[in-house]
Amino acid sequence: MFKKIKALLIVIPSLVIVTSCSDDFLETTPTNAVTPSVALSSAEDMQKVLNGVHRSLFSQLTNIFPGGRTERAGNHYWVPLGDNLAGYLIHSANANNLGWRTEMQWNSHTLPTSLTNQLLWYHRYNTILHANSIIEKLNEGTIPVTPELKAIEGQAYTYRAYAYLSLVQHYSKGYLIGAPSTDPGVPVLLKSTLTVAETKPRGTVQDVYNQIERDLDAAITAFGSASPRPSGNAKDKSQLNINVAHGLKARWALSKGDWATAASEAALARQGFPLMNEADWKSGFNTTTLSEVIWGSNVIATETTFFRSYFYLMSNTFNGSQIRNNPKIADRRLVDAIPSTDYRKDVFIVDAPNTNSSAANGQGGFGNDPNYTTQAAFDARRAEINTTYGITNSFNQHPYMHFKMKNKNPGSIDPDDIIYMRSSEMYLIEAEARAMLGDVGGAQAALRPLGEERDSAYDVTVFNDQASLMDHIKFQRRLELWGEGFGYTDKIRWDEGIDHAANGGSGASQVLYQDAYQVDRPSVNNAWIFKIPQAEIDANPEITPADQN
Repeated sequence: MFKKIKALLIVIPSLVIVTSCSDDFLETTPTNAVTPSVALSSAEDMQKVLNGVHRSLFSQLTNIFPGGRTERAGNHYWVPLGDNLAGYLIHSANANNLGWRTEMQWNSHTLPTSLTNQLLWYHRYNTILHANSIIEKLNEGTIPVTPELKAIEGQAYTYRAYAYLSLVQHYSKGYLIGAPSTDPGVPVLLKSTLTVAETKPRGTVQDVYNQIERDLDAAITAFGSASPRPSGNAKDKSQLNINVAHGLKARWALSKGDWATAASEAALARQGFPLMNEADWKSGFNTTTLSEVIWGSNVIATETTFFRSYFYLMSNTFNGSQIRNNPKIADRRLVDAIPSTDYRKDVFIVDAPNTNSSAANGQGGFGNDPNYTTQAAFDARRAEINTTYGITNSFNQHPYMHFKMKNKNPGSIDPDDIIYMRSSEMYLIEAEARAMLGDVGGAQAALRPLGEERDSAYDVTVFNDQASLMDHIKFQRRLELWGEGFGYTDKIRWDEGIDHAANGGSGASQVLYQDAYQVDRPSVNNAWIFKIPQAEIDANPEITPADQN
């Protein structure tokens, strides 16, 4: 990692100043002449570095650090990847823009040379090293302590914890299905500069989880005396605050089976973020201004992600070939199980006509679509969906296609926000944690507000034992958080494999999905673990081919 660390460190001033697509940011001190002590001489400079880290979450990574590539735009790719890998976000046809089909077929994260493995690894360590530079400067005690500085401190610790949690959940065996005290984790780096002698080996999963806990506790303490996060604008929720730290601690605890901590932290995280109503839930998940969004990236209009964006990969209203030729569908077993009284069912179009003659299920085009007996009915339904969702006949349709994620400007390539954390997730975490503790009543109470908001006939009391309640909580997570990227980590925590053929089938094509059509559960299949980038093995003397997953 040593060579890569040096490359990442010199990008600090770039993060300070890259705020637009104008030319003026190019007039700067050369990066090799800037040191952290110069770049971080004040709270204002630290905030600029944080703003750069915020931007790195959604920018094309060629703009963020040496070795970045335009094919990935940070979490635009990695958030929906979680549902793409888990088989929740289903491809209806053969399209491979940005390697999205390759990911779905499990032919990317299983290769040490893949772009996804490399960029996810280096982006998260880039985040860690910038957080380290801020934390080191704060520890010097040379900058006056103010509420604003405490907010910066809280964000730095939170970012470091976020990056380590992301790394350990992708590049190591799941905590609950492995042996964390001996399973290899990822290198824990707590300095912004390292000599060759200071490079670190992988350590253990437990080492990483312990550091995450220390960082989140430090973040929560700092936020306790910090100035509050601004509110009222979409960009405000790009900044991290105490709710984000509590939410990440809830995720951390859930992933390791610390059920009591998960429940209490989730309850704290959602305070002040009321559940969305039906109109907001159906509005498209395209802005951080929604009431229950705790954290997300406000994607600025001048950021040229466009065909690298989250919505390009999975929103059926984005005007890109990945969508027009390959509308994304949901697992029909999930959709069919949604009660008719639950308004979330409305965003999945069960009877959309199969307009693509190259559809993977072989039922594309009128005459092959079993849902329609006349051309007129087929065409009328297509036109109705076009009108309702702002698309045209240049977009193919497919049964069970979704309109949960919708562009603010449907049929365009405009960038939209990325949502990372919502209060709904926190209700679900508390419910799952209390169910795992055997507290059926507590779990029902945690789940009731969410269920009753979404379903007019909801009655949580029918799930009156731990087994039935856990099954229901899993259903609610799959439905409420569908498309938001939680499928991969959920399946690892629950030790569930992928079986598109079971129980009537998901609607996925075995020919298209190949070996990913059925995948053994994570506890017996190490293919769930991302490969360490070959470039890291080549550069880091502490990580050898024997350390590869």
